[in-house]
Amino acid sequence: MKSTHTPRPPDHPDASAAGARIEVSGLTKRYLTPKGETFTAIRDVTVAVEAGQFCSIVGPTGCGKSTTLAQVSGLEHPSAGSVSVGGNLVEGITSGVSYMFQADALFPWKSVLSNIMMGPVLLGMPKRQATDLARDWLRRVGLAGFEDRYPHQLSGGMRKRVAMAAALINNPRILLMDEPFGALDVQTKAIMQNELLKLWEELRPSVLFITHDLDEAVALSDRVVIMTSSPGSVKDVFDIDLPRPRGNVQEIRHEERFLELQGRIWESLKDEVTRAYALTAGAA
Repeated sequence: MKSTHTPRPPDHPDASAAGARIEVSGLTKRYLTPKGETFTAIRDVTVAVEAGQFCSIVGPTGCGKSTTLAQVSGLEHPSAGSVSVGGNLVEGITSGVSYMFQADALFPWKSVLSNIMMGPVLLGMPKRQATDLARDWLRRVGLAGFEDRYPHQLSGGMRKRVAMAAALINNPRILLMDEPFGALDVQTKAIMQNELLKLWEELRPSVLFITHDLDEAVALSDRVVIMTSSPGSVKDVFDIDLPRPRGNVQEIRHEERFLELQGRIWESLKDEVTRAYALTAGAA
C-alpha cells in the first residue's frame, strides 16, 4: 500500500515507530452507583486490534464503548480481565497514546499554535523545535495562517482540525477517538473523515474509534466491533475488506461492497439498539 508522505522537520519521529497491538481480554468494569449499588458497565470484553489497524466500536448508547477506551488508555483500571498494548500489560497511563474526544479538549486561553505544541513541550522537546513542528502540523491540517487565533474564533470543523493536529503531533502508537465528529454537520464531518484517513495512512497508529454512525465506521475501518446493550460485551466482529487507500468517504458509501457490509453489520446491531431503547423507555 502506497502512502503520500508530507515532509517533516528533521527531528520529527519516524512514523515507522507508530502502531502497537492492542489486546483486550475478559475485560469487566464495575462501578458503585450513588445508592451504593454495583453497576456493571462492560462484561468479559475480548477484542484485538492489530498494529496499525483502524478499528471502530459501535453499539447502543450506554453499552460501555467509552468505558472500554478508558481501560485501554489506563485512565481507569479494570475490575476483571486485562489490557495489553504492544505486549505490555496496561497498569497505569499507557505511553504513546493520544485521545480525541467528542467535545473540544482545547485550552480556550491558549492560541491555536500553543494548543498544538503543548504535547511535544510536555514531553521535553525544546520550545523552538516544538513551535516549528506545530506550524508544520497546522499546515498539514489546512490551518496555516491561524496560528494566533483562539479556539472561540474558529468554526467547529476548524477546532476539530486543531484537536486532530494536537492528537497526532506526538506520533502516537495508539489513537483513541471517542465520537470525535459526532457534533459536526454532514458536510464538515465528511471533510474531517477524509482528513483523518489521509493522516492515518501516513502515520499508521493503531486506532480505536467510537461512533454511533454505522456508515462512518464502515467507511473508515479495517474492523468493526459490535457491542451488546448494557452491560456491554462483544457481539460480533466484522472485517472490512474495502480497498485502501480510501480517498473519499462520500464516494465509498455508494459502492456495492460497502452497502453489503453495512447491511450485514446493521442486521447484527439493530437488535441491540432496539433492546437498549426498550430498556430506557421502560425506565422512563
